[in-house]
Amino acid sequence: MFTLSRLTTSHNKFIANKIKLTLSIFVLISVVACSNLKAATITKENSSDNNALLPNILLILSDDHAWNDYGFMGHDIVKTPTLDELAAEGVTFKRGYVPTALCRPSLATIATGYYASQHGITGNDPSRLLPGGKGGELYEKQRSEIIAKIDQVSTLPQLLKSKGYMSLQTGKWWEGSFQRGGFDRGMTRGFPEEGGRHGDDGLKIGREGVSIITDFIDESSAANKPFFIWYAPFMPHAPHTPPQRILKKYENKGLPISIAKYYAMIEWFDETNGQLFKHLERKGLKDNTLIVYVSDNGWVTNPSQTGRFLPRSKQSPGESGVRTPIMFALPSQLKAQMRSEVVSSIDIVPTILGAAGVEVPKDLPGINLFSNMKNETSIEREAIFGEGFAHDMDDLSEPESTLLYRWVIDGKWKLILSYDGKNVSYQKYHEDVLSGPRLYNLLEDEHETNNLAREHADVVARLSKKLNNWYPVNKRKVLQ
Repeated sequence: MFTLSRLTTSHNKFIANKIKLTLSIFVLISVVACSNLKAATITKENSSDNNALLPNILLILSDDHAWNDYGFMGHDIVKTPTLDELAAEGVTFKRGYVPTALCRPSLATIATGYYASQHGITGNDPSRLLPGGKGGELYEKQRSEIIAKIDQVSTLPQLLKSKGYMSLQTGKWWEGSFQRGGFDRGMTRGFPEEGGRHGDDGLKIGREGVSIITDFIDESSAANKPFFIWYAPFMPHAPHTPPQRILKKYENKGLPISIAKYYAMIEWFDETNGQLFKHLERKGLKDNTLIVYVSDNGWVTNPSQTGRFLPRSKQSPGESGVRTPIMFALPSQLKAQMRSEVVSSIDIVPTILGAAGVEVPKDLPGINLFSNMKNETSIEREAIFGEGFAHDMDDLSEPESTLLYRWVIDGKWKLILSYDGKNVSYQKYHEDVLSGPRLYNLLEDEHETNNLAREHADVVARLSKKLNNWYPVNKRKVLQ
């Protein structure tokens, strides 16, 4: 029998235990909450640390720029002090190549990592012989269909999004608007907007300053986000309209005015790169910014016509069409190196992805060079390949329809084969180069003056087999 005192004591114990339990729960909840808050803080801090560790990426593409028109490539007239410094500080491949010597397919390859025959953008425009001609209904319809090919592949900015990269497009861009290319920000409105062929508003970059880029760098840095910038100015591309202060340096050297203007355009382009590099330095970002440089295709100025090129350069499979130095600079991870290996612009996408820690799609044909550069190890590859198509596309679903060239470099040898693809424009630039097999020893003849195909028929046969193993050509015939 419970007495009042026992009941009171029992009740007091119950209340005390309840208070203890409540306090324990409160403490537990507080600990868990603090732990979660701490975990969230750590996660945020780790995220910030991870973003800080991810390299920023600045991809620089010059336009219509000969492979040897740089100070560091041995030119004794044209001045490129900024790119010379980049070459000295970074990893420089003097024997770099683009597979296709025409701007649109070349840029599409650099943006996606696929050959033109894979992404399907083989030329600059639809055929001008379509019913209704240029600007006609069918012509405009095919322009849309060509742009739509970019939707079938992943682009660099799209692939980098998984790591939180903010991306900016400036300069030349053919594939519709910047959004269609997967960029967060951009200058190009693109077709079907007025002037939307190959860059529209984007073509102002460089020629009218680089503040859009420097502002984007500042914004990304303030947001603690890594950035990817596509800087493809319309330089030194025609119109060759350099500032007089630069042009006068070349006018008194006894050069044709067309060449003087072209050289001045190169120096102007180099100057814009200097503005970007100095901004990165001022912001303390250069050490952790991967700077990649490549030209879209080569160029040899016509000495009698300003802004015009000669055969065997742009659109050509020769060295003056497809060769370009390719450079990678990331001071925090890459030591300065002058590399002798042959590399290709198809290596740029996998290498950038490798530097950013993004898984490289297994079907990309290029090589991730990042570990080779970081560890200073040799690059294992048998050969590099290239292909050239007519300026105007014909059968949009069949790349072979306008195939004019394929080439392979294996060791010292380069073989060029020509094909009978349909070509309705720029014929004069191909008349003397659409010919039988051409074989050159590039280590002894980098300007391709001595065709050794007849003397080394065995090498021609061996390298022709390599080209066929790369991919077979079923409808076009090899010119003999």
